[in-house]
Amino acid sequence: MLKKLLNSFALALHNIRTRLFHTLLSILGIVIGVGALVTVLSLIDGMEKFAKEQITTTTSLKAVMVETRTSKRVNDVLLQKQDYGYLNYERFKKFSDAMNIPATGYMQFMANSEVLLADSSKVGAGVNGVNTIHPVLAELKAGRLFTAEELAAKTPVAFVNHAFAKQIAGNDAARTALGQTITYKNQLLKVVGVLKPVPREKPELYLPVSLLADDVLKADPPRVVFEVDEVEQVQEFKKNAERWLQVNVAKDSTDFRVITNEARVEQAAKGFLLFRVIMGLIVGISVIVGGIGVMNVLLISVSERTVEIGVRKAMGAKKRDILMQFLAESVTVSLFGSLLGLVLGILATLGIVPVIKAMTDVPFQAAYTFDTFMVITIVAIVIGIVFGTYPAMRAAKLNPVEAIRRE
Repeated sequence: MLKKLLNSFALALHNIRTRLFHTLLSILGIVIGVGALVTVLSLIDGMEKFAKEQITTTTSLKAVMVETRTSKRVNDVLLQKQDYGYLNYERFKKFSDAMNIPATGYMQFMANSEVLLADSSKVGAGVNGVNTIHPVLAELKAGRLFTAEELAAKTPVAFVNHAFAKQIAGNDAARTALGQTITYKNQLLKVVGVLKPVPREKPELYLPVSLLADDVLKADPPRVVFEVDEVEQVQEFKKNAERWLQVNVAKDSTDFRVITNEARVEQAAKGFLLFRVIMGLIVGISVIVGGIGVMNVLLISVSERTVEIGVRKAMGAKKRDILMQFLAESVTVSLFGSLLGLVLGILATLGIVPVIKAMTDVPFQAAYTFDTFMVITIVAIVIGIVFGTYPAMRAAKLNPVEAIRRE
């Protein structure tokens, strides 16, 4: 069977060579259609790759976020809950200790509030109750951050950003602000550190989250983020977190939502898949036109080779042999056209990408993936079979006596 198939393809290549110019004209539609398909798929793959890179550089795929829901939807109306589970520092500690997957947990209460300075003046500031601060934000200009011991002991200390330090001590902020006392929610806090200045910052105060009363945390539940050591463990950590929260903290099943940034990547992938399918279907119209060209060249080939077909059948060739010969020729022609279209598509992207870069000033590159090449190969084979079946069946049904008599 394999030998017959190989002989069929060898005969197909011989017939293509003898009618090369006619074949090239007939497969022009496939070349253009496949070239357009390769260009579109490569550009979309490049867009997807660029989008994923942007997501991973702006957010961590190792992050697992816990969001407290203080409202629920009833009959499409959003209603405030009367009671709900939330995390305070003690529950957060139990939560962290219960997770059997290595991760660093960040707890942050955020609110805008008035803060009373030592001279009784009031300053508006962003107030952050934290258990620790992310290393990215921990660059100090003077002093220190509060320690884990101070957090556990609820020691009334705080550190501030440079904008807040200027509110306390004017332009000579960094050193002068250290040791000053400020008041938040009737809690007297000693400033032990000042962060380095950053552009366009607003005044920010950071205090141990353990100092905040439960009623404050319940009114505005803190945000909790875990940074898992290995990205492969994110989904398992998420499931464990959801299970622990439902059993130990939640009042009902809607109190907490556990989110990962993998969802953003998946959403982007779905969007690009939809775009890829739609554009592929649109461009596929030109591929179908190319398939009609293949059918045309084979029908002409059948008409020109009726004597050859008649002689082969008279010498014992079966319908299946003739059918296989012309189907092999159809697939070979389609593959040949698709190969030329592939080269045309790659050359087209090499010309289009610099134009896109010049117009958008974005470091964009087309992506040539294995999936794209597989799609082109499958398209070529399907076109060969679909549009070659009718000419092949017509050739196989020829009566050998009538075929020879036509000469």
